[in-house]
Order: sequence, then structure tokens, then C-alpha cells
Amino acid sequence: MTRSTPHTRDTYRHFQAIPTRWTDNDVYGHVNNVVYYSYFDTVVNQYLIEQRALDFLTSTVIGLVVETQCQYFAPLSFPDVVHAGLRVAKLGNSSVRYEIGLFRNEEETASAQGHFVHVYVDRTSRRSTAVPSDMRAALEKILI
Repeated sequence: MTRSTPHTRDTYRHFQAIPTRWTDNDVYGHVNNVVYYSYFDTVVNQYLIEQRALDFLTSTVIGLVVETQCQYFAPLSFPDVVHAGLRVAKLGNSSVRYEIGLFRNEEETASAQGHFVHVYVDRTSRRSTAVPSDMRAALEKILI
């Protein structure tokens, strides 16, 4: 496997500041790897909520994560502020590939970066469905 080069801030279209918490650190003094995925989830869902493209309590369409990946380059630790960069790399009929870069404080290169893929489904039937037009419009704003 070839290791990627860390992305820089200018490759992302949207940012969300996420303060680390004391409980994010593990016994080694840095943010535990599982917490990085919660940052991924936070930046995506916060963006969709801010764009009024998702109401997680009432939307008839919900996103299910079917694939994730993260590469780690430099540690994050409390009390860092993580700046999560977000972009959409692929926007299909019912799926979206989100790419996220996590930047420590004001650093220009990513401490970690990765992606996850949502497949959008009907909330009740859990059958794949087209990305709603208002959500598609919001996602197109950050499409690369």
C-alpha cells in the first residue's frame, strides 16, 4: 500500500472547528483512533444540518455508512482544536463519497485524512433511494 501525502487546507471546501475533549485522549496521550471517525461524522452531519438538507429526526431519507478509511500523519491531543475540512469527491444517484481532512489548530497540513461513503436509503424501508434535490444542491457546493 502506498502512503498518501497529507492534504493541505486549500483542498477542502468547508470547515468545521471541533474542540478536542479530555476524554478523547487515550493512555498514550493523544486522541484515540476511533475518535477520528466521530470527527468525520460530525463535520458531515453538521454541514448537512446547516444547509437545511438533513433533519436527523424527521428526514424521510437517511445516510448509512458503507465504507470508511483514515490515514494518520501526526497526533492530535487535548486541548487541540481540530479543523475538519470537508469535500465531496463523488456524488452518485444514491451515494456520496465524503473526504475529510483533520487539521490540528492552525496547521496547514492534515494530521489525518480519510473518507466515508454514505448510501442514502428510505428511513422506513431501508431501501436505496435517490439523494433528495435539496441535499444534492448542498453537496454540489462542496463537490471537487
